[in-house]
Amino acid sequence: MVKYVILAAFVAVLISVGVYSRRRTRTVDDFFIGSRTVGPWLSAFAYGTTYFSAVLFVGYAGKIGYGFGLSALWIVIGNAFLGTMVAWWLLAKRTRTMTGRLNALTMPEFLSRRYGSKAIKVAAALIIFVFLIPYSASVYTGLAYLFEKVFNINFTTALWSMAILTAVYLVIGGYLAVARNDAIQGVVMIVGVLVMIWFVVRSPEVGGLTHGLRHLHAISPSLTAVWPTWSMQGSGFSGFLSSPGVELLGLVLLTSLGALAHPKMVHKFYAMKDESVVRQAIVISTFFAFLMTFGAYFTGSLSHLFPQVAPLAAAGNFDAIMPTVIDVALPSTVVVVVLLLVLSASMSTLASLVMVSASVVSIDFVRDELKPDMSKTSVVTLMRVLVVVFILLSVLLAQAKIAIIITMMAISWGVISGAFLGPYIWGLFWRRVGKASAWAGIVVGVGFTLLVGWHYHWNAGFMPVISSIAMLGSLAIVPIVALLTKPAADDCIAKAFGDQVGAATTAPGEPALAPALEADPV
Repeated sequence: MVKYVILAAFVAVLISVGVYSRRRTRTVDDFFIGSRTVGPWLSAFAYGTTYFSAVLFVGYAGKIGYGFGLSALWIVIGNAFLGTMVAWWLLAKRTRTMTGRLNALTMPEFLSRRYGSKAIKVAAALIIFVFLIPYSASVYTGLAYLFEKVFNINFTTALWSMAILTAVYLVIGGYLAVARNDAIQGVVMIVGVLVMIWFVVRSPEVGGLTHGLRHLHAISPSLTAVWPTWSMQGSGFSGFLSSPGVELLGLVLLTSLGALAHPKMVHKFYAMKDESVVRQAIVISTFFAFLMTFGAYFTGSLSHLFPQVAPLAAAGNFDAIMPTVIDVALPSTVVVVVLLLVLSASMSTLASLVMVSASVVSIDFVRDELKPDMSKTSVVTLMRVLVVVFILLSVLLAQAKIAIIITMMAISWGVISGAFLGPYIWGLFWRRVGKASAWAGIVVGVGFTLLVGWHYHWNAGFMPVISSIAMLGSLAIVPIVALLTKPAADDCIAKAFGDQVGAATTAPGEPALAPALEADPV
């Protein structure tokens, strides 16, 4: 009974924050980026809680923690230092400044105004909307599995309940509600992950840290190895993809490098109050990322010590491993704390995914292309409607259970981060990069992920490596093409880099005149 009361209270807080934030949600800027007024603590928690969700605590901790053992902790280092610290240090200030100069609210808007191409905006918007759906579906799937195990709630019932909750507090309050709830959820996640580590390590199955590590080594020395073997598990490219060492490297890159250009992460930089936010946010978010990922992968590696897990792994039901460990290791009154941990992580991620997806349709398609004279109130209303539509599509895909969580996430991150990594990062730093370079990065990132992934039948073990190669390919092809082709138009470059007096003196967050877009064919 107690856990139901705590869960109800938590849900009530989320909705209350949404209602409170509604009074400051009148324009598109208010709804999508909080009018660029978000400070360091809210920005840091928004980044961290958006980064991690049920995909980490259920899908990845179960399959990767179980499969690789302690060597999975390399992903912790990658996520904390590359996916978080480097992202804030290298990209946050430039992103905040350049998007302010170009008056860009979304990734498609940024790319179109940086490179002077409407077609790039259309392509980027389509990629985001279509391929964020499987990622969102994977988050819902992880949540529903956990609720089904802990509360004995039917999978479908849990799925739709989470969808309704996400829709309600996001539709009501917009980004300010999300950011404020992220701070609350971040605190819950910190407490939850510490509680989870404590009870799992002290459980009879583990028997303490020293005993647990010795038992893990006794089961298989590979579970305590620093890095898995690089030996190929076959011939040709498929043998390369199946090498345990290559697979782990792919997972590190997928979840770390991919975060640098993922729209749901970059969005946090747009909303910062000013550049001074970065100094504090980089410390808070890096610590948060390290703690979350360590808690997930470390407890996942210890799952071998629980006898109830072996049948699940043998049946390939990796998504059920962590819910089972939590159910066995934690007292029933404490389980709700970890449930709130996963719920908090997932709600913030879902809110960010939904907002980004709804924005690309309402802003980049409808407002900018179909109905330029659309009022601000109408745009916000449309965004709220699209929030519901996106959630509905995600839930329907999750209900179909067409793939395990890690596969859906790998496809989504491979296509989206692969498409934008090169054009986004090079566009921030190098004036020479032009429209042809941006198209090359998009085509390589999307094309490699989809074509090679389809060729290997979306193999769950291969997809992280395939997606990582697509990201590296996008990052590599952009400068090569830039050296062989002409840069963007002078006015696009001038406004992006602040060469014009008007652009250089525009205060962050104030409307800036967007450069003229060349209507090039797709």
